[in-house]
Amino acid sequence: MPSTPPPDAYYADPRLAACYDTIDGSREDLDHYRAIAEVLGARTVVDLGCGTGSFAVLLASAGYQVIGVDPAAASLDLARAKECALPPGAAPITWVEGDATAIGPLEADLAVMTGNVAQVFTTDESWETTLRGLRAALRRGGHLVFESRRPAARAWERWQAEDHEQRHEVPGIGTVLTRPRGITVDLPRVTFTDEFVMPDGTVLTSTSTLRFREEAELRSSVAAAGFEVLEVREAPDRPGLEHVVIARAV
Repeated sequence: MPSTPPPDAYYADPRLAACYDTIDGSREDLDHYRAIAEVLGARTVVDLGCGTGSFAVLLASAGYQVIGVDPAAASLDLARAKECALPPGAAPITWVEGDATAIGPLEADLAVMTGNVAQVFTTDESWETTLRGLRAALRRGGHLVFESRRPAARAWERWQAEDHEQRHEVPGIGTVLTRPRGITVDLPRVTFTDEFVMPDGTVLTSTSTLRFREEAELRSSVAAAGFEVLEVREAPDRPGLEHVVIARAV
């Protein structure tokens, strides 16, 4: 049995992956991560769970050497297509289909997990495997940065209240309707299912499970994987809702 979870249909199904950038909306959090990379003096960055490549392309456009890693082939296909937007002279992005164990030793300066990525590892085994895989990809003194929702903020209660259908105009596809289809709370895990109605009437579903970890658990698990936790801060775009962990490889 694999230690890391397979990707959700939202990322792995080509029809849904093509809708992701539109449905997910603007990623204001990415500027925060780019600023952290600059402050840390990173030049080589591993973007684990890179999805459709928005952050990887943002970094590469700014002159970083980027390794984008994701287990969803459909998302990586979309990410590769975005490389045409890179300015002349930008280094090509290295794309890796797989999890943290597929990266190998790189001596990278920084590894990041933006969005929900750190929470998709719902078992202790998969989380530990991921952290150790990222440690192996970093040089000594390199950094790990990721975010995780604060359990005390009880984000699932807001999700449960969102029961209305939404309409999205997806370029190249047409009108896609999204409908929440239930949330199961079994802390520290929360599972939610969404339904997507495509322009031709096809109905697709995607089920996701996220694990909510307290700050103490984040700190201890990161330390056990070979890091020193330097700071746990708030996400500037979502104050009070998330932990942003900054750690150094030792």
